[in-house]
Amino acid sequence: MNIHPSARFTPAGRALLVRRVTEEGWSVADAAETAGVSPRTAYKWLWRFDEEGPEGLFDRSSRPKNSPRQIPAEWQKLVVVLRRLRMTGAVIAKRLGIPRPTVARILKRHGLERLKKLDPPVPVRRYEKTRPGELVHLDIKKLGRVRGVGHRITGDRTTRKRGIGWEFVHVCIDDFTRLAYVEVLEDEKGITTAAFLRRAAAWFAAQGVTIERVMTDNGSGYVSKTFAVAVAEIRARHIRTRPYTPRTNGKAERFIQTLMREWAYARPFTSSYRRRTALPSWLRRYNERRPHSGIGGAAPITRLRSAA
Repeated sequence: MNIHPSARFTPAGRALLVRRVTEEGWSVADAAETAGVSPRTAYKWLWRFDEEGPEGLFDRSSRPKNSPRQIPAEWQKLVVVLRRLRMTGAVIAKRLGIPRPTVARILKRHGLERLKKLDPPVPVRRYEKTRPGELVHLDIKKLGRVRGVGHRITGDRTTRKRGIGWEFVHVCIDDFTRLAYVEVLEDEKGITTAAFLRRAAAWFAAQGVTIERVMTDNGSGYVSKTFAVAVAEIRARHIRTRPYTPRTNGKAERFIQTLMREWAYARPFTSSYRRRTALPSWLRRYNERRPHSGIGGAAPITRLRSAA
């Protein structure tokens, strides 16, 4: 039973009213006034107590005893059967001669309001490469520029600063070690993504890692000819994720979640410049000291050294 937080007359209050009248000798009018209810309400609960005992002091279901206009259970089963044949609600309604809103309610009741719910859950396929550089994941996070403390900190959306534009956080993370390279850039165009890949490859090379394969989504910057040239220059192979399946590039997605939580939204930055200047120190901590649950609690740089 869910009791409204502002309710004045709960089962405990009803029991007190009954006790005052039946055991302590209060008049019904006095007990009702003290409880803040009408005498008529007091008599109702006294009658229920006489008929049902303490159980009668609880609220009853508001569901009607009879629903003569309810669709029979057999028809509801038929709606579900037709839905499992991937018929739309409109087709089911026309086939059975039932109003569409009724079909919609039945489907929602059975958790079949969307056709995609008929599909079996996609099995989670986790993988991890066996050596540094065998595969790196690239992705981009669009991030609003900062001018003053924003609504994520204050909770006040009425004072949002509009029209100040976006920044694009480009990330590159190694599949095996989880070692990461990040830059905040002006856009996500092909020439920008290509230049970022070259700098990322140079940074990884300085750590002793040669990039063999690059995985990206199908964003315009990644499918451009300029980016393809950059991939060829670093002598890597470009792999794209399947359309509409971001989980394929899950390590980059998960890293971006960590990046946003622990860097971008960790404290109230008053400007984009201050936020950008805080990135290198956070990234050093991530790569060199922060324990990573995906690699047994080690830091990425530790796993890189152990693989050498």
